[in-house]
Amino acid sequence: MATSKQHTIESLRIQSRTELLSDMRSFVSDAAQRFGFTEGEVGQIELAVDEACTNIIKHAYKYNPDGIIEIRISSLGSQSIPSKFVVEIFDSGISFDSSKYTAPDMKEYFKKLRHGGLGIVLMKKLMDEVDYGHLGGKQNTIRLVKYLPA
Repeated sequence: MATSKQHTIESLRIQSRTELLSDMRSFVSDAAQRFGFTEGEVGQIELAVDEACTNIIKHAYKYNPDGIIEIRISSLGSQSIPSKFVVEIFDSGISFDSSKYTAPDMKEYFKKLRHGGLGIVLMKKLMDEVDYGHLGGKQNTIRLVKYLPA
């Protein structure tokens, strides 16, 4: 019987600068393609990770270009049959308290013609799992999971 185990595939570290998001998108989409996702699924993963990193740049680092964002991609399952594509994003900026987050009322949102503020809603819609955490001290994590096709 195969045991479920997390296998780190690769990681990328970028500065918290919006012009580097294209490097991150290429990194994530290349990995997702290698895992066997369809073009549409790759686009969903790429968009969710882009939203997470944009939120880190904007909210955690307040556009300070000296911050570091680390992205780790791994699979969860057996080495021969992975079942989950896992993207973990780490930063040392201002923490996000997910317990205080409430999703916006979409009817009100569109009635008032608001722009922005839907990153978390979008990530949760595009991915199968979205978790926030803090690792000792000031290390923030976002864990995005997409189940691999059978």
